[in-house]
Amino acid sequence: MATIPARPLLASVLVALVVSAASAADSKNNPADQLVAFINSNRTANKASTLADNQGLGCIALQYIKAYQGQCNQVGENKKPIESSFTDTFAPNCGVQVATLSKITGRLLACQSNYMPPDQAFDILVNDAKSLEVLHSKNHTEVAAAVSGTSGGGPYFWCVLFSSGKPNTSFKVDGGGMPKSVRPGCFSGNNDDCMGASAAVSIGVATWKLVAALVSSVAFAFAL
Repeated sequence: MATIPARPLLASVLVALVVSAASAADSKNNPADQLVAFINSNRTANKASTLADNQGLGCIALQYIKAYQGQCNQVGENKKPIESSFTDTFAPNCGVQVATLSKITGRLLACQSNYMPPDQAFDILVNDAKSLEVLHSKNHTEVAAAVSGTSGGGPYFWCVLFSSGKPNTSFKVDGGGMPKSVRPGCFSGNNDDCMGASAAVSIGVATWKLVAALVSSVAFAFAL
């Protein structure tokens, strides 16, 4: 499986952010929605397009976090869920129609021992040239974010997935409603109040396989 080599974690990039209001479908009490607002405001400040916030993709981002089974040291080079997890596990667990899955064009992932508010999570996720490249890519049309803790507390994972799918037709949920309940954890785009660390805890033990070498890291970016 092709992967993007890890780069050393750098000091947080100083970025001027003017946080736009979340879309009408988003909740102001959901940190994942707030992270998406930071992402879109940063993109527009850098002359990139605003991305659609897709709830089905958001649920899959939360499933992506759970595949790490709370192990921060697996966030790194060549350490990510196998691609078949999207069709075999993530989509079914969310009630997302497999036929509507679209290409994942980028991923940002971070893990910290303590809960971070969305603005600080953004600084950890976007920390070097590779993550900036992923953030500002013109290949994206959709975005979603998720956050979850582990076993009633830390460590806390943040995940952002980007896609080139067509808004309103990709990552469609069965019956046209909301994704299946996958609490604990928060994901964007579902008009769900999911406030801070208290709602983003205890992901439990998953059984999904992770591939390749063990690498210690707190943040990583994949560009596909």
